[in-house]
Formats: sequence, C-alpha cells, structure tokens
Amino acid sequence: MTSGDDPGYDRVTDATREFERIDGLAASGAGRGPTPEEAEAAQHAPPVSERTRQAYKEMVWRGATQQGAGRLP
Repeated sequence: MTSGDDPGYDRVTDATREFERIDGLAASGAGRGPTPEEAEAAQHAPPVSERTRQAYKEMVWRGATQQGAGRLP
C-alpha cells in the first residue's frame, strides 16, 4: 500500500505494518488439540471441587444472560 492509496499511511509505523502482516497469516480457530500425554494426564487429574464447579456455572449463566450496552436483544 502506498501513500496514494491510504490517507493515513504516514501515521502507522513500519513495525506495526509488519506485525499486522504476520498476524494476518495466523490461522484462526481453537488451535491444536491435546497431545496423547496431555489427554492421559487429564484422565488422572483430581476432580474439580464443587465450589469451582458452581463458580463456572455462575459465570456461564451471567454471560448467557448479559444485558446492557452493546448487547443485542
């Protein structure tokens, strides 16, 4: 892109442009799945406490029922 194409061309550094170029190459998505070793370790991990389980349920509920600015009805 040249200065003739973008009126704000002179307001962005070359470092920012390089970062945006590299960032644009990154794949979107959830990323890799667990390795076999990670999956095995998860099977032997201690159970989650009831207090933690309830905290996560509350966070999910709050996110699902959120109201306010920027939230579509």
